[in-house]
Amino acid sequence: MLPPELPGDTCARYGMTHCRLSANRSLLASADAVVFHHRELETRRSRLPLAQRPRGQPWVWASMESPSHTHGLGRLRGVFNWVLSYRRDSDIFVPYGCLEAHSGPSPPLPAKSGVAAWVISNFQERQQRARLYRQLAPHLRVDVFGRASGRPLCANCLLPTVARYRFYLSFENSQHRDYITEKFWRNALAAGAVPVVLGPPRATYEAFVPPDAFVHVDDFGSARELAAFLTGMNESRYRHFFTWRDRLRVRQLADWRERFCAICARYPHLPRGQVYEDLEGWFQA
Repeated sequence: MLPPELPGDTCARYGMTHCRLSANRSLLASADAVVFHHRELETRRSRLPLAQRPRGQPWVWASMESPSHTHGLGRLRGVFNWVLSYRRDSDIFVPYGCLEAHSGPSPPLPAKSGVAAWVISNFQERQQRARLYRQLAPHLRVDVFGRASGRPLCANCLLPTVARYRFYLSFENSQHRDYITEKFWRNALAAGAVPVVLGPPRATYEAFVPPDAFVHVDDFGSARELAAFLTGMNESRYRHFFTWRDRLRVRQLADWRERFCAICARYPHLPRGQVYEDLEGWFQA
């Protein structure tokens, strides 16, 4: 249900002093809420202890994957009370990242020596991101890294590598409501590159960041137009993409312990008696 060996003060470090997160399954009967990560349910590494579930105990379904990569929801009808995900309409909304206010000077932009970079581990021609890359490649030099390119990057090499480029292709593996992942927050914004985004509509991104902090592929009639915009930009216009850095900084929410502890913050406000009778229908909508 949860990662093993979680310390008893896990949620205190995230500001939840009266909440304990535990992976001890013997505590099932006394837990105020139980959270299940869908990947473990999907692969059958974890099973639902329906016979041992105390009456009225709320169960939380947790997943940060898109609907295109989420399977087996049909057998979870009428089981879960609350949802934890990147969807803004989730009971416990946990995005992949956000911008938060900060004071003091912003760090200088890294020196740029390339135009565009892309890190891709799983290249599939049927995906929209692969098709768009094929259309861009004749008009824009894109340096491709990652396992799919034969140029893998170590964990500590990704950000310094991307930082040398003016733009980063923040192309999601599938396009769904509110699905904006670390490709945007970490690989681009945190690295100091302008994200060129393929994902949900522009309005969704603007709910998280200023409208001039990124380039959306939907704003262009063709890949050729997009490439011309990126390559023809002067320095003044380029630096305007980073005005947000004067007052904001990227906060990444990548630790599952922090995500689970978000349940504690929302707990007093969550609807009692709610049941997702059609979790698949809700998530796939």
